[in-house]
Amino acid sequence: MKVLDAHDPSVDDNFLFSFEGAFDQMAEVECEVAPFLQALVAFAGKWMPDVVRGTRRRKFSRENVWESLKERRDENSTSIGLFRARSPELDMSLSLRFPPLAPKLRIWIDVKPLSLFSEAEECRLFIEMVRAWAIRYPTPYASAHSMADRELAGFPHFVREAEVSRRDGFDKVYEVCWLNVFGPKLVKTVGRERMLSTPAHLVEELPNGSVLLVLSPTAADFASDEARVAQARAHVHLRPDLDFDTVLRTLQERSAALVSVEPRFHPDVAPFLLRLTDEFAISERQRKIAELNAFRPPVPEEWLPAGLPSDVENQERVRSYYGDLSESLVAALHTKVPSIFDATPESLTDLDVYFWRENFPERYERDLIDEHTAPALGAFLGGVLVRLGGTWVPRQKLEESQVRIGKRVWLPFLRARRYMQSRQSLLDYSLTQFFHEVERYRP
Repeated sequence: MKVLDAHDPSVDDNFLFSFEGAFDQMAEVECEVAPFLQALVAFAGKWMPDVVRGTRRRKFSRENVWESLKERRDENSTSIGLFRARSPELDMSLSLRFPPLAPKLRIWIDVKPLSLFSEAEECRLFIEMVRAWAIRYPTPYASAHSMADRELAGFPHFVREAEVSRRDGFDKVYEVCWLNVFGPKLVKTVGRERMLSTPAHLVEELPNGSVLLVLSPTAADFASDEARVAQARAHVHLRPDLDFDTVLRTLQERSAALVSVEPRFHPDVAPFLLRLTDEFAISERQRKIAELNAFRPPVPEEWLPAGLPSDVENQERVRSYYGDLSESLVAALHTKVPSIFDATPESLTDLDVYFWRENFPERYERDLIDEHTAPALGAFLGGVLVRLGGTWVPRQKLEESQVRIGKRVWLPFLRARRYMQSRQSLLDYSLTQFFHEVERYRP
């Protein structure tokens, strides 16, 4: 049963909700989970899950939720995933933790695209659902907001050490999201009267002493000037120690960081860089696109106007050795870069992305790279050039070995060595750019 991936990289932002509440450990699990399901079915709207996954995938139903929770249960916990097979994309989880651990019910919702929540009715339904959960499962803090803006805000640690963050939790108002549930302890810290007088679209005291606070009718416009002013006012109201102008300026800077930037990459590396942008967190992506727009790779110098003659006795044996080297790269990487079997220009771009993603030159032992990976990559690159119409000119010294195309000879082993020096060199000496440069000189 195929499901959509809410983490599939694109320019679209995601809508995130995180919740951790208490439940009655003495009651039957089905009784404790029933209110969660009742609110989900009643209010999920357009992002309603249709797939539940325990140890296997099933069509969503209450019965299949119970089965999945049972089959995933161990001594201390159980968890399931909830997904959609159609847009909007959903990545949702429900997990329960049992004694001797502190009993917790955790809900994580990731919906894509965030623009779904530009609809007032979808947002109203979501608020109703969270209200029901927050009343039934008391929580110290819960929130719903843009994924990209959460990342920029520093969730969940907020510049604290991870150990301190885990120990203290959301012990003061570090951030005000579109939707917030402040538990009784945090309400007491802020002051109930102050909390309930927060300037916001909705401020509601719940029966268990928590406060539900929603900044505006819709979530998707969080980065607008009006929404940022409202967010700053609410935050400073709850934290009088903060300065309004400073808070607002920080929020406006976050909005600016999320403004879409059109990719205008150097054409020789565009196939590589377009893929590379997907490797960055969505909160960083626009800034990285702007940086890569300004990137100009050095003009390739791994060529000679007139090649050196071959200085090996048996050229066929050496060419066979190049083939063996190339095959060793294919054998090592074919599961991670399937297109390597094809030995095409697209394969070179896939290798560029793989090596950059893995930070290969800086992650692996230098001896392994210099003695094995770089030579094998040089042979593979040369083989792609041969398929373009080139001819190997073997040399005893590997880095002098050439592929003749037209009036130039190219040095793939030298290119591969330079390429494998650092992560930056993967950009400066990309295989994609080298191929396009060679292609221009093909007769």
